[in-house]
Amino acid sequence: MTIIGSVAANFTRDLEQNYQTIAEYVAQAREQGVDFLVFPEAAIGGYLSSLGNHGDTIKNTQRSLPPAIRLDGPEIARVQSIIGDMLIAIGFCELADDGETRYNAAALLDGTRIYGSYRKVHQPLGENMSYSSGTDYEVFETPIGRVGLQICYDKAFPEAARIMALKGAEVIASLSAWPAARTATAENLQEDRWTYRFNLFDVARALDNQVFWVASNQSETFGSLRYVGNAKIVDPGGNILDSTLLGSGLAIADVDIPGTFRTMRAGMFHLRDRRPDVYGTLTDVDATGAAAWRSLSHA
Repeated sequence: MTIIGSVAANFTRDLEQNYQTIAEYVAQAREQGVDFLVFPEAAIGGYLSSLGNHGDTIKNTQRSLPPAIRLDGPEIARVQSIIGDMLIAIGFCELADDGETRYNAAALLDGTRIYGSYRKVHQPLGENMSYSSGTDYEVFETPIGRVGLQICYDKAFPEAARIMALKGAEVIASLSAWPAARTATAENLQEDRWTYRFNLFDVARALDNQVFWVASNQSETFGSLRYVGNAKIVDPGGNILDSTLLGSGLAIADVDIPGTFRTMRAGMFHLRDRRPDVYGTLTDVDATGAAAWRSLSHA
């Protein structure tokens, strides 16, 4: 059996406070025997303070941007010193080797090893003003099985999770800084339409691909963004095993990864029953497809 944990918590520009929060959740998780713990997007250094045309940009200011971190830098090493032998996924702003390019990134690591990292591919609402975009989805061998990583808006694109499932992912960690709607926000954020979408995507992607889905998220507020929490673990049948709902906290589930896969995929096996021969439109009509939806949106 494998015990999986997912965190909903608030992370800001205060690195020392972030390390303390990480240590607190690692301690809670260790008490409950967690093998794999997923922290939110931008857990080291916080996310952007706003999105859209008024978002943080390198052109506007360097002060409001998250600290740019190298995979081999002291910030990641500090996290490794905290987590010991626990496997975690955690988000941060990655500084590329050129010393200038920034990526919204996540790493999969324990106290002695980095198993892999990911740079966010799909960018919402002007995020490209602050970050460059990644270009691929990899799956990494870890002590708990084959794990894929994605970040926030990626979950709205079925292709992202499907690529990793086809590469053999058993667990997909989806790290987010997912806020409530910016307009007509529900008084109860648990009923907000963006909360609904966040939760719906989590269940759909798990069921689409028959994988364990671990969704973390920021909580509370940062800048102009109000986060919706709802960290959760979803099984390959689309069942939510545990959730933090709106508050900060730790969702935990004890799962049998190989046993569940044998059961779930013994009958209906979505990957086996695919028909790639009729899916050419997904990639073949990129330019004309884009033109078509643009014309429809202006009709």
